[in-house]
Amino acid sequence: MLCAISLLTLILISRGVQMRELFLNLDLSFWETTLLFAYMMPLFLLLVLPISCMLSIFLTFLRMSTDRELVALKASGISIFQLMRGPMVFSTLCMLLAFAVSMHGIAWGMGNFRALLLSLANTKAQIVLQPGVFNQDLLGKTLFTRSIDPKTGTLYQVIFEDRNVDEARTVTFIAPEGNIETDQEKGEMHFSLKDGRIYQVTEGKLSILDFKRYLLQLDISKLLSGADIGSIRPKEMGWETLIQLRSVNDHKDERFRNKVGVEIQKRMALPVACLVLGLFAIPVACFFEGVHRQVGVVVALVMFLMYYSLLSLGFSLGEAGALHPGISIWMANAVFALLGVGGLVLVGKERVPQLGMLLLPFLRKWKKAE
Repeated sequence: MLCAISLLTLILISRGVQMRELFLNLDLSFWETTLLFAYMMPLFLLLVLPISCMLSIFLTFLRMSTDRELVALKASGISIFQLMRGPMVFSTLCMLLAFAVSMHGIAWGMGNFRALLLSLANTKAQIVLQPGVFNQDLLGKTLFTRSIDPKTGTLYQVIFEDRNVDEARTVTFIAPEGNIETDQEKGEMHFSLKDGRIYQVTEGKLSILDFKRYLLQLDISKLLSGADIGSIRPKEMGWETLIQLRSVNDHKDERFRNKVGVEIQKRMALPVACLVLGLFAIPVACFFEGVHRQVGVVVALVMFLMYYSLLSLGFSLGEAGALHPGISIWMANAVFALLGVGGLVLVGKERVPQLGMLLLPFLRKWKKAE
């Protein structure tokens, strides 16, 4: 829990720094800010759980190895394979939690995150619009409304003028009623006009068109201080949606289809990584016997960086179509599982390479420098 909370906090802080303009310009309350961070947590928790599981097991066995507890247990007739029962049960529990986050938590979190951002953008749009005032902040064009219903947000007697169509043409929309609508799936906001007319002036000639309903897309990035929500991406979708999209064979965008396939495999591979990295951490802790805990944390993070680099390579190969997602994404798990099993065999045969001894010269130089 300490590893997971610490790593998750670091990730959320870095994410908060990236979104600082959004938080400051929208004048969010403490509760709204807390909700935004809470909704982002499942997306990052799926990545944090495997490294937390590995780090916990690694530090535990590193301490036991450094204190010669493993030697004492082996002298009592307890092999390394008997000691694996506890870590494997722990890794399995982490894996089940990661599967819950993968299958349900991500879709819940990102769905609520998008809904809250769109609600905030809608609220800001309502604040920007002032009745009886010519406004140019919302659409970047001239907008006037006689009155606004404070309960429904409906605008009455709306005039909207667009002079930026081209140099020789001016378009003016006049409607008795308008409203701001949000599309959560596409991450868009529209300014809807009803039962109005379009007055178009081109080179001194006037043309008039009637319409029942007219939609003008709002630039949501201006309302959200540069944050662009866009359409729902595969990493934000629920498990059922991803499976449905995979079964649609006539999808025109091949890269999007590849992303869906990669996301499906990722949702399964990362939870299983808890078990794989937990297995891998046991022999590696024996290899680095004698290393201090602070150095052990660095070693564990480097190992996870190697795993994530291999996983990122699988993402790129899968999305580009160079390899099937089932191969590219599971490649990292397969490599580390083989390394873990091979390491356990060496530990069982007491042929443990003392990798910690290789770090001693560097640690001595570091202490002298201090």
